[in-house]
Amino acid sequence: MSDGLVTEPGGQEEPKRPTEPRPARVGAAPGGFGLRIYKHGQGFYTRVGTAVGFGVLIVAGTVFLFNELGGCLKQDTDYFLPVQYGISTAFMLLMGILIYWLVGLSRKVNDFFIATEGEMKKVSWSTRKEIIRSTKVVIVAVLLLGIFLFLADIMFMLFFSTIKVLKGPGIERFFGSGT
Repeated sequence: MSDGLVTEPGGQEEPKRPTEPRPARVGAAPGGFGLRIYKHGQGFYTRVGTAVGFGVLIVAGTVFLFNELGGCLKQDTDYFLPVQYGISTAFMLLMGILIYWLVGLSRKVNDFFIATEGEMKKVSWSTRKEIIRSTKVVIVAVLLLGIFLFLADIMFMLFFSTIKVLKGPGIERFFGSGT
């Protein structure tokens, strides 16, 4: 039995079959406080960014809802503050639970986050020097195009003023007139 052999009830020894490790529970967060996260550790930055973004929207929505309720309800009633705070707090809690479900539990959403983060790791990001050089090219191109269009506009104004199609102050407003 010490050579990796197992004795069968009939007295014959057979080789010991390797035992396969038990698969970890899918969705269990290691050391969590009862909170389960689907595929814990994968797509971390995408999940955190999404949760923070939605968190900001939830807070803004709660403040908006609180202010709107303040304008809709009569302020001299006994139920004004409990309703205003209660509905706003309930909205924040429900949206927080929804975000936890999306970012932590929903298989489809989390598989999308994991795939997104994987694709972002494959992206060839530009260096700082390339970005600065490209920005300079764009700024120079916009300035040159602006100057060209300004001169073309002046030329068209002169042409149409000369053939008396353009009436009014026209070109004289820019360059002054002798009258």
